[in-house]
Amino acid sequence: MLRGRLVSRRLPAVLSVLFALPAGAQSFRVQCPTSTITHPDPTKNNGEPVYAGPTGFACSVPGGCAGSGASNAGTSNAGWLTPSTNVNGAIKCQQVSGGDGFATMGDGTQTYMFSFGPLSGLADIVAGLPGTQLPNVFNTPYKGTLMAGDPATTNGASDAGYSVGALGTFTFNGAVGLANELAYLDTIFDISEAGTTVTVVLNAPSFFKLGDKVIVSGTGAGYDNTPANPTWTVSAVNVPNPIFSANQAFQFIANVAGLPDVNGSSTATVSSVPGITGHVDPRPIIDVGVMNGNIPAPLMAIDEDDEFFLTLSNVGMIMRPDLFEQHTIHFHGYPNASAFYDGMPDGSVAINIGGSFTYYYLAPDAGTYFWHCHITPPEHLQMGMVGQLYVRPRQNRVPVGNSLYTSLSNQQGDLRTACNSAADILCTNPLPAGGLASNPATRPGVGGTPTGNYAYNDGDGSTYYDVEYPLQIHGFDPNFHFVGMTFNPEAFVDMKDKHFLLNGRSYPDTVNPNPMVTQTSDGKVHYSQPLPSIINIPAGKKALLRISDLAVTEYSTLASLGIPMHVVGYNAKLLRDQAGNNLDYYTNSITIAGGESLDVILDASDTTRYPAGSVFYLYTPQLDHLSNDAENFGGLMTEVHIN
Repeated sequence: MLRGRLVSRRLPAVLSVLFALPAGAQSFRVQCPTSTITHPDPTKNNGEPVYAGPTGFACSVPGGCAGSGASNAGTSNAGWLTPSTNVNGAIKCQQVSGGDGFATMGDGTQTYMFSFGPLSGLADIVAGLPGTQLPNVFNTPYKGTLMAGDPATTNGASDAGYSVGALGTFTFNGAVGLANELAYLDTIFDISEAGTTVTVVLNAPSFFKLGDKVIVSGTGAGYDNTPANPTWTVSAVNVPNPIFSANQAFQFIANVAGLPDVNGSSTATVSSVPGITGHVDPRPIIDVGVMNGNIPAPLMAIDEDDEFFLTLSNVGMIMRPDLFEQHTIHFHGYPNASAFYDGMPDGSVAINIGGSFTYYYLAPDAGTYFWHCHITPPEHLQMGMVGQLYVRPRQNRVPVGNSLYTSLSNQQGDLRTACNSAADILCTNPLPAGGLASNPATRPGVGGTPTGNYAYNDGDGSTYYDVEYPLQIHGFDPNFHFVGMTFNPEAFVDMKDKHFLLNGRSYPDTVNPNPMVTQTSDGKVHYSQPLPSIINIPAGKKALLRISDLAVTEYSTLASLGIPMHVVGYNAKLLRDQAGNNLDYYTNSITIAGGESLDVILDASDTTRYPAGSVFYLYTPQLDHLSNDAENFGGLMTEVHIN
C-alpha cells in the first residue's frame, strides 16, 4: 500500500524566545503561546488569578541555583528558577497591522495616515475596548468570511454610517490570518487490541508523537471516530510489532475491550486533529490590514505579572506603493524585558513589508503608557502611528474584604517589583505613611464581587475609581499629510498642527458615542476612529482619565469645568514620595507635552453637587487648539455626562 501523508511535519511553536528572520526571508507570523516557563500551566493562563501573595520559585535542578532563595536551592549553579507557588498573572496576546488609512477630521476633511490597525480583538476594538486577548480567545480561527478590505461590512457598517445596535452581529476577537494546521493523514496496515491497548501499524514511518490526538477512519470495526469513540490519544510510539519496523507503529487506549482486529484494510486511515500550530493564511491579513488604520492605534491593556506577546504585521501602504516603509513598535517610557523588543531599529529590528515580528513584554509597574512607531518618529508620529497602553495593578486582584495595606506589604516579597525606599530613590510604590492603622482601606465589593478598580497599588484606596476612559491627545498638520500622500520628502521645518484631537477626534465628533467610520479610496467603510471621547460617569461614582500626549509640535492644556481634577499619577508613576506621603493634588487644568501621561480622577460621588443629568466640559483654554483648522469651533473639547 502507498503511504497517504498529505502534509509535512508541523513546526514546534516558539514560546518565549523569538527570532527575527533576515529581511529576504520574512513572512507573516501569528504567535500566542498557551504556556511559558514563567506561566507553565496552560489551564491557568486564560484568566487573571486573585493576588494571594508573591510568586514563589523553585530551582529546576534539586540542589542547584546557588543563592537564589528558591525552595530547593543549594550550592550548585545548575538549573534555573521556575514558578512554584502563587503563579500570578496570565498570558495576553494582540496582533496589529502597520500600513495606511484615512481619518475624518471635525471639519469633514479626510486625512491620510501612516497608521496601525487591528488584526485581533476586532469586535472589542470597535466597541471602544482594548484589543488584548487571552490565548483561548486569540488562538481562534475565524469561521466566517472576512470581507476583502475590512470586516466592517460583516459588522454592520455601511456607507450610511454605523449604529451601536450592529455591534453584536460581529463578535470575532481572535487573530486574523490564524488558521488550523492541516492534519497528517496516514494509511493503516493493521489494527489489533490486547485488553484496551490498541496497536496501530502504518504503511510507513509514523509522524505521530506522544499525546497527539488522532482520528481513526474507515475500519468499520469500532475504532472510527464516532460519538461513542472520541478522538484517541497516542499513548506509546515506536512499538515493536511482527509486521513492520517499530517506528511504523503507535498505541492508544480504547474505551472498551474486545474490539476486533483489522488486517490489511485498503481504506483505513489515521489523521491528526487539526489544531493551532502557527499556520498563517496571508490573504485575510492583507484584506483586513490594508487601509484599515486607526487613530489612535489599537488600545492595549494588560495586568501586572502578565506576559504580553504583541505581533506587528507590516502590510504595506497601498496609497504609496513607491515607499518601502519599515515599521516598529516602541513602548514609550516602558521598562522592556530586553532592548531587542524596544522598537528602536538600531538596537532592535525593523519589520519589512510582508513580514511580522512578535514583541515580548513582561508587564512592569501599573500605570498609563503609550506606544508608537520608531522609524523616522517625527514623521510617523505626525502621520498617526500612535496608541495607548495601560497596565492594571495587582491591587485589582486583591479579594474583596482584604486589607489593601497588607496586600501592598506582601508585594515587597516579589523581587521584580519590591520597593525599598531606603535603597531606591526611584521606588515606585512605597507603603503609604502611617502604617496599617492609618490606612484601614479594604477591597470593597457586593456579594463577594469587586465594585471598582485602582489606578495604582496605593495601599490606601486613594486611586480607586469606578469607570475609566483613555484619552490620547494628538495633533495633525493637514498639509504634512497631503504631502505624505503624494510625494516626499515632507517639510519638517514647516510642520504646524492645525487639527487637535482627543482619541483621534475633534469636537463635536468627540461626543459621538459610536465608532467613527471613513470611506476610503478602496471603496470600503473602515473604523478609522473607533475610540469614543465622551465621558460618562454613573451618578455618585468616580472616573479615571488616562491622559497621554503624543503630539509632535505642541504642548496641550485641558481644563475641567465643574469637577476638579484629582491628579494621582504622572508618567506611569504613583504621585507619592519615598516616605509614603501622597503628592497627589487637585487642579482645574493640566498641561502636558508630547511623551507624557497623567492619571486623573474626576470624583462625582457628591450627588448633590453632581446630580444625574448634569453635563460638564473638558476642554482646552488655548484658543488655537479649540478649532478645526479654519473653523471657529472644535479641537480639544469633550463632554462629561453624569448618568
